[in-house]
Amino acid sequence: MSAKSQAEIPDIVIGRLPLYLRALRRLQQEDKSVTSSHELGRRLDISSAQIRKDLSHFGGFGKQGTGYQIEYLIDKLQDVLQVNQEWMVAVVGAGNLGIAISHYRGFQDRGFRIAHLFDISPQKIGQRIGEFVVQPVHSMHKIIRDEGIKIAMLAVPAEDAQAVADQLVEAGVQAILNYAPININVPPEIQIQYIDPVTRLQHMTFYLDG
Repeated sequence: MSAKSQAEIPDIVIGRLPLYLRALRRLQQEDKSVTSSHELGRRLDISSAQIRKDLSHFGGFGKQGTGYQIEYLIDKLQDVLQVNQEWMVAVVGAGNLGIAISHYRGFQDRGFRIAHLFDISPQKIGQRIGEFVVQPVHSMHKIIRDEGIKIAMLAVPAEDAQAVADQLVEAGVQAILNYAPININVPPEIQIQYIDPVTRLQHMTFYLDG
């Protein structure tokens, strides 16, 4: 990574890096060893100039006329995104969504490992779901503190999301992926992202023929 600090790099640029990493992994699976900003641009519908500009924030990863070594660029982007290590993740909410998240295997080779599944329901606490035993929310603070977990996913009802987020922040979580259909308030130093399929669908229906 170059001498630029995190604050100097636009967040929208950081948001595109995982897309580049995903596309590079696909190219690698196709047994390709070299790519170009033009090829990445075609796959991602992003201009090649934008891709080169984004990557320039972090140093020179390719040579004019020869393109990018895919394996090398994957390694460098993993370094930048800090996914060259394994991050433990706590999932809060053992309903259908939380269970589906805990069963999803796509995290395993991308730098993340679901470590614990929590819920507040007495009917669910103690149940074995796959490799997890559902643990009570009241034990969340100690477990997260003891294990140094920095990331959590919220799969709880909207009315519970803020209270659970507050507990996660107090326990030391620094990044929250929120599936609940509500915006939650967290301190400015906490990273938060939202996944709400309904708002995405509503975005798309604007463009459809009625």
